[in-house]
Amino acid sequence: MTMTLHDLSDRWQALRDQAAKVVVGQDDAFEQVIVAVVAGGHVLLEGVPGIGKTLLARTVAGLIDAPFRRVQFTPDLMPSDIIGTQVFDLTRGQFFLKKGPVFTSVLLADEINRAPAKTQAGLLEAMEERQVTIEGERHALPDPYIVIATQNPVEYEGTYPLPEAQLDRFLFKIVLPYPPAAVEREVLRRYHTGFDARNLAAAGLTPVLHPDDLPAVRAVVAAVTVEDGVLDYIGRITGATRESSDLLLGASPRASIGLLLASKAAAALAGRDYVTPDDVKRLAPAIYRHRIILRPEAEIDGLDADAVIGRLLDGIPVPR
Repeated sequence: MTMTLHDLSDRWQALRDQAAKVVVGQDDAFEQVIVAVVAGGHVLLEGVPGIGKTLLARTVAGLIDAPFRRVQFTPDLMPSDIIGTQVFDLTRGQFFLKKGPVFTSVLLADEINRAPAKTQAGLLEAMEERQVTIEGERHALPDPYIVIATQNPVEYEGTYPLPEAQLDRFLFKIVLPYPPAAVEREVLRRYHTGFDARNLAAAGLTPVLHPDDLPAVRAVVAAVTVEDGVLDYIGRITGATRESSDLLLGASPRASIGLLLASKAAAALAGRDYVTPDDVKRLAPAIYRHRIILRPEAEIDGLDADAVIGRLLDGIPVPR
């Protein structure tokens, strides 16, 4: 099938209308997850328990009508529990592949930072190569393939920081704060009138996109133009993270590539065939916050990743 920019913009409005039946007060987070789906990236959602991270992930999976699996990460979870293993069949006298939950289109890795690094690393090949290797044999994963991982803040008991190599595989890190009073009141009202987060179909949630639509969607995104000034702006942002006195580690070229692709996707969803500096600036915090490491002195001064990124963005001239 073919799709125009206008078609994609209409689909984006339909996605927002459907999500509003289930998700309250997470408009920016929802947009960024859909941008990641369109751009072919993975998403890390961070927030305290009960903030709606799992509900957001399940909503997105339902709206794109893709096969969905969920894995609850625990300290005793093994890599083979995720990717699968070879099992001997006594009746047939031969080994067969017992596929793990990674063989799906949308994988929800719930509380990913409750498992140790070895198990977290079991996802690395799947996230980067869209394949897994079991007993020396490579197995391709479905297309599309997206990991939506959730994590509790690392200062909570029983959590393990994700290794930098794995963090870099996530296109976005989205931080979900506590909801404002008006949003929480609306959540309570919905539950009072019968909403059940375990039964999204009863809420009237219906798919808007299908996996077969995504190649056409990505063709529209690929045609979005980016002027040299905007490309330079992206490069200057990434370069500034490497030169900042507040940071021990700046962002790699993968961050620049991610910001470019995400900005093109966001522009296409908005119905534009060109990227603006505002697209770049708006998405930059979610692209960079998990790819930089602060110096201890900056943390003592009360800075966090978003504060440093904000300083850098304020100091870089925006192209006209």
